[in-house]
Amino acid sequence: MDEESVQELYTWIDEISLSRPKRNIARDFSDGVLAAEIVGNYIPAIVDLHNYTPANSTQQKRTNWDTLNRKVFKKIDFTVPSNIITGIVTCKPGVIEIVLYQLRIKVFKASSLIFNFIEQHL
Repeated sequence: MDEESVQELYTWIDEISLSRPKRNIARDFSDGVLAAEIVGNYIPAIVDLHNYTPANSTQQKRTNWDTLNRKVFKKIDFTVPSNIITGIVTCKPGVIEIVLYQLRIKVFKASSLIFNFIEQHL
């Protein structure tokens, strides 16, 4: 990703009310909790935030991401591959930005489809 796209992504994230401030994006998003909150902000009906616990252990972080894949992301036609999850939970620089960029596209598309459906049926 180029620097302009990364800054645009950070601006978008800053506009969303999250339970923790963004200090170090790789570390802040490594446990999946904030990713769940982002989806919940746009499509609350598909996310049960209580399923995602803040974590420091790599195993719990992976569990949260696996749960997101299984219970949430599949509903918006999105998947984070296992090797990418490994990069996220180990806070590999630049990985979470790519995932969040793609997630943003999927969330906007899904929320737009839902909005259009509701608008047509009211």
